[in-house]
Amino acid sequence: MPRTSPASTASLTALLTPNDTAVSSPRSSVARHAASAANTEALLEQLPESVRTLARRGMVRTYRKGTLILEEGTHSGALYVVLQGQAKAFSSDDRGREITFGIHGPGDYFGEMSLDGGPRSASVMATEVVTCALVTRQTLRDHIAAEPDFAFVLLARVIQRARDATHKQRSMALDDVYSRVRQLLDGLAVPQADGTRLLKERLTHAEIASRVGCSREMVSRLLKDLERGGYTEMRHRVMVLIKKLPSRW
Repeated sequence: MPRTSPASTASLTALLTPNDTAVSSPRSSVARHAASAANTEALLEQLPESVRTLARRGMVRTYRKGTLILEEGTHSGALYVVLQGQAKAFSSDDRGREITFGIHGPGDYFGEMSLDGGPRSASVMATEVVTCALVTRQTLRDHIAAEPDFAFVLLARVIQRARDATHKQRSMALDDVYSRVRQLLDGLAVPQADGTRLLKERLTHAEIASRVGCSREMVSRLLKDLERGGYTEMRHRVMVLIKKLPSRW
């Protein structure tokens, strides 16, 4: 296991919890910080090696579910590496309509699109308790200077995001709503031993609508029709795909 420098240890112990403001004895405070550092180290060990060393350079922050981590249009040069939990990148308008660009879990990072000094192109919200390593622009520059190959890793990620955006734009323009819903469900479905497929995320109709770019009412009608047709059912509040979804509806 790579050794963590004293400076890195200070960063790793910056894990924010509701108890951080509580008054406690020096001994309990040291024990709490040691436990936080050990927990963070365990999270770091689960990351892909390509981002693990970068995350070690960051300041660890934990955000409650529903917290707006980044706001579209603001300026900030920080990049966030997800250690635990999940966050979504999205945009919304003044009428409450929302579209989701992507979901970020452990090993992913977000915020790189503003490293050119421009404003944030999307907002990011914690969809559950999420722990991130916050890496400043200068820290990232130092990391690339020490690990030049990471520049190619970062470039590949930016290219992949551009491809995903192109694919989504194409789908929005050329595919009907059902086709977009089917692609989403198929992409999230995990095969089970009984031949069915289980969605790996619990999604509300509103969340599905946000991801495919349509109204919640449209999604509700489609899912009800699929359930009536024997293609899907709900088990313990999780959607199960009973058989292959039809290519057209």
